[in-house]
Amino acid sequence: MSSDTNITNSDRFIEEYTTEFVGRWDELIDWKKRGESEAGFFERILKESGSETVLDIASGTGYHTVTLNMNGFDCTGSDGSANMITKAKENAERFGLESARFEVAEWTSLSETFTNEKFDAIVCLGNAFTHLFNDHERRQALDEIYGLLNPGGVAIIDHRNYDSILDNGFTSKHQSYYLGDTVDIRPESVSENGVLFRYSYSDGSVHHLNLCPIRQEYVTSLLEDAGFKQVDRYGDFQPQYDHYDPDFIVQVATK
Repeated sequence: MSSDTNITNSDRFIEEYTTEFVGRWDELIDWKKRGESEAGFFERILKESGSETVLDIASGTGYHTVTLNMNGFDCTGSDGSANMITKAKENAERFGLESARFEVAEWTSLSETFTNEKFDAIVCLGNAFTHLFNDHERRQALDEIYGLLNPGGVAIIDHRNYDSILDNGFTSKHQSYYLGDTVDIRPESVSENGVLFRYSYSDGSVHHLNLCPIRQEYVTSLLEDAGFKQVDRYGDFQPQYDHYDPDFIVQVATK
């Protein structure tokens, strides 16, 4: 991944996550199938690390904030999109978690929102980290994450397997993350500097997201440069995998 690009408008996702698109995001995820696919993966990682307090910095519509709270963690949700936070609060209330905390917060300035707070774990899931198009912003975000973690804390970041998309073309097993049956996801354009994904719903509704393709080794090196002493990678939740085979990569970094 190039350390510099011409794309500087990383905040474009705020405009792309319209009220209509956010309102249909859970249709894309399918909470029930997502839970079956993950099979408690993130809960196991967090329990093994001894984590109790968790900050979900790309909470979206609240899936992981809700499920982690329901599994005994003290999880706070945050997102850069106010529309996502509104929907996440609605979902939390639907599951009886009226007291769940959600904040609108940018990844590159988390400490401004969570002043004098520390967490055992910080998660950034759902391919969200690839909304950042600039190397400096990514490093700034990871510095913020590192600074908000307690000693021995873990950061968990996932992303699509962009190595496979860039080198071999787009394919999807449709088994890990976006499992809704009424939505087709595929890139309209692919380059080293950006991928434009098209989300086509069965009723004809179409939405787009611009994302930055970040390679596996590059993300690992960013985490190491931020100061994390150990980084473990998983492909579609498995510790052993062929480089190009998984749809999604999960990177677990220990402070």
